[in-house]
Amino acid sequence: MPAHTTSTRRIAVYSGTFDPLTLGHEDVVRRAAGLFDELILAVAVAHHKKTRFTLKERMEMAAEALAGLPVRVLPFEGLIMDFCRGQGACAVVRGIRNMTDFDYEAQMAAMNRKLLPTVETVFLLPQAELQCISSTLVREIATLGGDVSQMVSPVVADLLTPRPLQA
Repeated sequence: MPAHTTSTRRIAVYSGTFDPLTLGHEDVVRRAAGLFDELILAVAVAHHKKTRFTLKERMEMAAEALAGLPVRVLPFEGLIMDFCRGQGACAVVRGIRNMTDFDYEAQMAAMNRKLLPTVETVFLLPQAELQCISSTLVREIATLGGDVSQMVSPVVADLLTPRPLQA
């Protein structure tokens, strides 16, 4: 019997700070949503980083930008494997744009496997035209008054007006 017809739901977690959510992130969400019974976008508290948007703003932005897609937006803090365990996830989804991303993500996947061997890491490539987009570059371009409308959804573009970083 194929795995998708069993009674066990396949839950995947796609985690990040999503500061802001980009079209590349949205593309990974669309692709992952088709592979799993349930997809959770786990928005990191990110206490170790200065973010442009608060956790609440990042969650609201993601929920609005992803409206209509089969994804739940939840906050998380701490180890992603602990979050996965609590959600009953069988996989972590990671978007990779290039070999630099792959090197970092492969190391993280190996460490996560040591922490929770029952959770697989699935790497997804965004569409080629989206692979150059990063949240860091989007923030910088927006801060300098540049047009980010081809990098983020309209709801996110509206929120990207110059303002100071959150402490």
